[in-house]
Amino acid sequence: MDWIAALANEAKTGAILRIRPIASKYGLSPSAVSKAFKRQEKSGLLEPLADGVYLNKLTAGYTARDLVNELRPDSYISLDTALAEWGLSTQSPVALTCVSTSNARTIRSESVHITYRKIKTDLFWGFLEKKTRYTTYKIAEPEKALLDWVYFHLQDGLPVPLDEIQFRKLDQPKLLEYAKKYPSTVLKALLLPMLEHRAAQ
Repeated sequence: MDWIAALANEAKTGAILRIRPIASKYGLSPSAVSKAFKRQEKSGLLEPLADGVYLNKLTAGYTARDLVNELRPDSYISLDTALAEWGLSTQSPVALTCVSTSNARTIRSESVHITYRKIKTDLFWGFLEKKTRYTTYKIAEPEKALLDWVYFHLQDGLPVPLDEIQFRKLDQPKLLEYAKKYPSTVLKALLLPMLEHRAAQ
């Protein structure tokens, strides 16, 4: 089988390859596909991301956002990445930061660095869906991204540095409404910075 041609064909529709679906599609055994993928990994055409899951390096113009919900459907981009995207923070995280209802995990390879933090099912809401060249991904609304960020800082026992957050870019009634669904400590952490922002307007 011409695996380079097969990978080039698969690259037209996405960047993720899974051993079992490829085996089924091409009428091969999973073990045969696994061995072939190992060979293509050595040649630099594939990059392992997880057990049985590979990044197709022949896919043109892919980004980590193409992979977020392909790897974890029950996740959305939030925390530092979303804060930066919405202009709420000037910090540029190295990893693409996400939350998921599945266990926490970091996926790190030569081309990809994605972190997933586990969030309770009753806090899995408040996100939008955006399109990429190949697929779609979920990203937290600005208010939800900030609340997730505060929530995890408190959960980790870390200080919550809100002095650089651009509160003027937030829908504050929505922020307060969303905050009611979190532990009360989250709202307490936000109240003083929000009041200071209003006083400065």
